[in-house]
Amino acid sequence: MGVIEIRKAERKGARLLIGLAGASGGGKTRSALRLAYGLANGDASKIGLLDTENRRGSLYADKLPCGKPFMIGDLLPPFSPHRYIESIKAFEKAGVEVLIIDSVTHEWEGEGGCQEIAENNKLGGMPNWSLAKGEHKRFVNALLYSNMHVIVCLRAREKSRPVKVFDEKSGKEKTEIVNDGLTPITEKNFLFEMTASLMVIEQGTAQTIIKCPDDLMPYLGRQTGYLTEDDGASIRRWVDGLGDPEIERIRGLLEETCERGTDALKAAWEATPNTMRQKLGGKTYIDMLKVSAAEYDKPTTEVANDNEEVEI
Repeated sequence: MGVIEIRKAERKGARLLIGLAGASGGGKTRSALRLAYGLANGDASKIGLLDTENRRGSLYADKLPCGKPFMIGDLLPPFSPHRYIESIKAFEKAGVEVLIIDSVTHEWEGEGGCQEIAENNKLGGMPNWSLAKGEHKRFVNALLYSNMHVIVCLRAREKSRPVKVFDEKSGKEKTEIVNDGLTPITEKNFLFEMTASLMVIEQGTAQTIIKCPDDLMPYLGRQTGYLTEDDGASIRRWVDGLGDPEIERIRGLLEETCERGTDALKAAWEATPNTMRQKLGGKTYIDMLKVSAAEYDKPTTEVANDNEEVEI
């Protein structure tokens, strides 16, 4: 039974994960909605917004080009990774194709988020970052394996840090404060998990690139001008035709089920119609998933106290 299935590379079944970071009022939500409208092929009913910003997302109810409302759900505290994951699954069940999460910053530093998880579960007097990071990784996996396109919005703030420099006049080292500019408020590697990630500035009229593949540069990499529904539609055309959407939806659900173990995977596979099983690759495919699920069945032996300093 192999760990992986080796096959010819095909660009199919892609699900995009796009990150938009910026200061409060910087144009993130409106930019996300315009991109989402294009990604959803102009169907407002296929757009969802998970709102953690005290119902502010509802203020945009009539802002889509069609004037019709999108689907919205309000996530109230605590903002634990688990509650984000459950919310993502709820939007999947509702038939949403493009989900906006505004914002994911609360998952990191909000009430009940990762920083509180680490502080509230101390080991030997030190924050339990192993526990918090494990929860965060599960949240990231939920995003990566979702059957929806997901656009995450993140708050950003000015960040400065002390730097040691040599003072030629005194012949001694001294400390200077260096301004790093706007910095996304999240786990330091989070934005590099994205398909593409941008810093939205100047009320949405400009962006700086954090990460963007070459194929998406014409739509997400211009750096000047608003992100629009036309950009979203162009990205959707780039993605479409890469596989049967229903097969890819089931693939995503099965692969996400692996983390619940072998029994859950077996039940999900048995509930999958035989025609779909064959299109997914039959025995070769399920054998690969069984290996993954079996790894999750193993008891964890990780050391629970990882007390490295966390950068935000």
